[in-house]
Amino acid sequence: MSNLIIGLPACRKEITPHYYHCVGEKYLEAVSTVMNASPIIIPAVSESLENYLNLVDGILLTGSYSNVHPKYYSDEQPVDTNHLDAARDKLTFALIEKAVEKNIPILGICRGFQELNVAYGGSLYQEVHKQPHLNDHREDKDAPVEVQYGFSHKVRINDDGVLSKIWPEKETDVNSVHGQGVNRPGEGLTIEAQAEDGLIESISVKDKPVLAVQWHPEWCVNDIAFYNAIFTWFKHQCENYRANVKA
Repeated sequence: MSNLIIGLPACRKEITPHYYHCVGEKYLEAVSTVMNASPIIIPAVSESLENYLNLVDGILLTGSYSNVHPKYYSDEQPVDTNHLDAARDKLTFALIEKAVEKNIPILGICRGFQELNVAYGGSLYQEVHKQPHLNDHREDKDAPVEVQYGFSHKVRINDDGVLSKIWPEKETDVNSVHGQGVNRPGEGLTIEAQAEDGLIESISVKDKPVLAVQWHPEWCVNDIAFYNAIFTWFKHQCENYRANVKA
């Protein structure tokens, strides 16, 4: 089978004095190495996504330093206006809707996990660390990056979900590099895993090749078996889509 093509939505970032559309290298490397696939960046300026959707075999919703604007899930005002990306919001919500309609596989990571939940009508905590019943899930920004992305806590994997089929352990270690998190899960989503404090850490869409996780499995994906299993699952879903839907 020829190489898969995986679409990754871009973030719109200002690098003074101009704006750029970009994707983190670690996501591109994970797609290239684990999936043996060709990543393409979908710019956040496209009014029509049909050309990209006809081209790709899967969509990887990446993490980002930006946050989903709360207007999409509540009447709250954003607590941090410096980390918003209206162009990415517009792009990813349109991508999710159209990709799900076409049964295009989706893997969501961190912001992508939160985007999927909001797209299905769920809500987010803007500041997980200020919730009295939850732990602080943020990284130490003063620590070296390998420490920031090191194991932080365990997640409990629920029975009869996607993760339980690809990983034999009921609990496993993950990293934790996020300030926002899922509050109310969206309608029609299955809760796949939760942190030790009960925070939802993974969701899927019933009868669709769609999985999303709050942690960052792209980090050291070739060295950590659980993370590798997630990308391998995504690869298989994309292969099935190309063989059975696009054929």
